[in-house]
Amino acid sequence: MKIPYAALRFSKATSQTWGINFMRNIERDVQKYSWNRINNKIGAGIMQAGILEGIENIKPPTRLFFIPYASFYNQKDDFVSDNTFKAGLDIKYGINDSFTLDAILVPDFGQTKFDNAILNLEPFEQQLDENRPFFTEGTDLFAKGNLFYSRRIGGEPSTVPEPGINEKTIESPSTVDLLNAIKVSGRTKNGLGIGFLNAITEKTSALLLDTISNTTRKVVIEPLTNYNVLIFDQRFNKNSSVSFANTNTIRNGSFRDANVSALLFNLNTTENTYSLNGDFKYSTINTAKDYDGYKTALNFEKTSGRYRYLFSGKYISENYDINDLGILFYSNYHAALGNVSYRILNPTKVFNTLKVSEEVNVEIQNTTGKLQEDWLKTLIQATTLNNTYIEFSLLFYPFETFDFYEPREINRFVYIPKRISSLMGFETNKNNPFTIDIYTSFTKYDEENRLNYGALINPKYRFNTRFSLEYALDYTHKNNDRGWAGYDDSGIVFAERNREILQNDLVGKYAITNTMAFNLTARYYWSYSENHEFFTLQDDGYLTPNINYTLNKNRNFNSWNLDFAYSWWFAPGSEINVLYRNYGVEKTNTVEKKLCNNLKNIFDSNLTNIFSVSIRYYIDYNVVKNKF
Repeated sequence: MKIPYAALRFSKATSQTWGINFMRNIERDVQKYSWNRINNKIGAGIMQAGILEGIENIKPPTRLFFIPYASFYNQKDDFVSDNTFKAGLDIKYGINDSFTLDAILVPDFGQTKFDNAILNLEPFEQQLDENRPFFTEGTDLFAKGNLFYSRRIGGEPSTVPEPGINEKTIESPSTVDLLNAIKVSGRTKNGLGIGFLNAITEKTSALLLDTISNTTRKVVIEPLTNYNVLIFDQRFNKNSSVSFANTNTIRNGSFRDANVSALLFNLNTTENTYSLNGDFKYSTINTAKDYDGYKTALNFEKTSGRYRYLFSGKYISENYDINDLGILFYSNYHAALGNVSYRILNPTKVFNTLKVSEEVNVEIQNTTGKLQEDWLKTLIQATTLNNTYIEFSLLFYPFETFDFYEPREINRFVYIPKRISSLMGFETNKNNPFTIDIYTSFTKYDEENRLNYGALINPKYRFNTRFSLEYALDYTHKNNDRGWAGYDDSGIVFAERNREILQNDLVGKYAITNTMAFNLTARYYWSYSENHEFFTLQDDGYLTPNINYTLNKNRNFNSWNLDFAYSWWFAPGSEINVLYRNYGVEKTNTVEKKLCNNLKNIFDSNLTNIFSVSIRYYIDYNVVKNKF
């Protein structure tokens, strides 16, 4: 193995001492061996590295890399066809021995993995995975404080068009284009980590049509926007830290601006046996109605030994809001949590690993003092001697609680019955050619015939060192589920409904050589919601029958995605990608319960086909300099 100095950050000192460790994974036994011993009774493995001495008289090279790219897209459906050519540049520059700058100019994320579209009937937005390399590579610092949800950048517009009288929306982009982004990150020799990220997104408009005059007008739904993330993380005593984090969103004009700051601390004993950590966060929103909010938390934890425990408390104010550059679903409550656990530290005659934990959690809404959430949880996780993973959990919600989000109105709430929930599953040894994961879940409410159940079956087969296939079937049924439906003269209307969710995923990989491969990813998702009774939400949070509501709020949702890609790493860091993408979405208010008919409907719909070719070339300044 050869690692070029240009890939490492180190000082200009004549004589240097580095921390280093080597790890060997014995996959067939699911074991790891380290050169310098890591004590598994405590965490912080990076702090237990060995010492490498004798490095002298080496000069840090210039760390400057250019990655130009060019891509071509052909997109067509049943009605239109379009060709697009893009070109841009990524830059990585080592500012000094501590800090690195990454920049993307005219970014292109057209070949990143597709998002998993779902039928979302919840009061919250769907949280999406991040698949864009710029926002996944070297971003550990930016996760401090959990204030940064990178999908905000280039995500949905912050407003929706508001058509006037006789107007209708004929075009409204679902995403905003990212113009450019930079990030600087690193850590000084004194342990100060600094992270800075800046991104700018493009002005985005919707198109409205006046149906009387047949004229159109544009309405800005997202102005030119600047996003900033700033992190300072000071380490001391090898394993403790104090951090400051700030996120800032500035939108041009009279649109909403936001600023969030956080002070964090994580104090550990020298032996890594106990930890005290917490935070204080403050948000400021500038809009038509300005408001501020805060959140604070304190946690004490025993982090070593067979017996461990955690005590945690937090308070979140009503107006705490980080959703311009972060993601937060619940606010305006205070909570307490306790957890005790037992684990084995070395294999026994029965288990390689074993952990048993008990947890209690209580959340109380600030304004009303009502119970928002509560649970008693038992969790067992184990790995057998043949490396089969087993998991079992049992959650008991012993009291009636109240949901302050499902009604979709401030200061309104709906009751949730007592319930019990369980999950059971196992995963066979991942090193066998054939493996399978099976999970089942069940929830029973203290309400007649209201229950949820589901199953996940995930077989995988590795035919040889080149070819593997993986399939996953995920099924959920909700019987007599209750949720928000709309409004009528009586007020907020809830529906009692049956729901089914079915997701199928297929992943295939074939390696032609060690630098050339085919990858297949396919997903079919189907879900329906069929209402059979309506209710009116009372001021006390309980529901009374509503026999006058007749609107059709049933839902039937189909989603199909297929990616078939060829990739060739023709030089170090340089890649050619050829991608065929096929996708479509079908939404109706007519429930279709036959799977074959749903499949026919989605494939008979207006599917979109995209063929794209992308070329990225990695240029190392040191190599180019030496050649000339």
